[in-house]
Amino acid sequence: YIGPNGSGHYVKMVHNGIEYSDMQLISESYILLKNLLGLNNLEISKIFKKWNEGELNSYLMEITSHIFSKKNKKGDFLIDLILDEASNKGTGMWTAQSALELNVPASLITESVYARYLSFLKSQRVIGSTLLKGPKFSLIPEYQRNQVIEDLRRSLFLGKILSYTQGFFLMKVASEKYSWHLNFYNIAKIFRAGCIIRASFLKDIMNEFLKNNYLISLLFTSHFKNIANKYESSLRRILLDSIKNGISV
Repeated sequence: YIGPNGSGHYVKMVHNGIEYSDMQLISESYILLKNLLGLNNLEISKIFKKWNEGELNSYLMEITSHIFSKKNKKGDFLIDLILDEASNKGTGMWTAQSALELNVPASLITESVYARYLSFLKSQRVIGSTLLKGPKFSLIPEYQRNQVIEDLRRSLFLGKILSYTQGFFLMKVASEKYSWHLNFYNIAKIFRAGCIIRASFLKDIMNEFLKNNYLISLLFTSHFKNIANKYESSLRRILLDSIKNGISV
């Protein structure tokens, strides 16, 4: 039991919104490993498996590492055969709409919804690629590869933290507006128990809400503040490399 008056449905909706951004962050990490470092699918799979052994451990990271190495009967990698169009069922859009209505800047979730909409405009993207010019990919030098991979790992983890932070803040604002009195420790516990966005660091989120259910932001806690301050420079470097190479992130 989550709470009264449809609050359980709302929490599930926000869960799906976080899932949108989680998958978008993973997708962008894959594109950067492929286009900035020139890695093949097996190399990327190996990196994701290694990342999944640490603080990035999650269900989505685990299955993604397997997807990269999956082949069909002809020996072709399935990831290279999947059409680059992503549909949606509406829950990400509803999360973004609710955030706008409640004046909550859920930017990661909202941009992830837009990314799906953009992916679905396949014909326009094909035309645009023939008319609009941008920088060509420039592979990262071999001696910088390990540093970029570590920067990307840190950026992905910080991005996930920001996504969950925005999602929980949205639920906090909704809970206050609609008098739901949500227990965020229990919500984080449910997310960790068997949901698609289950991840090891949800345990840290649980611990923070166990200490204070009325947190303004997870980023203001000692644990997540320290990670953000330590990893933000990596995120900035990844963003700069992406911009220079015309890769949207």
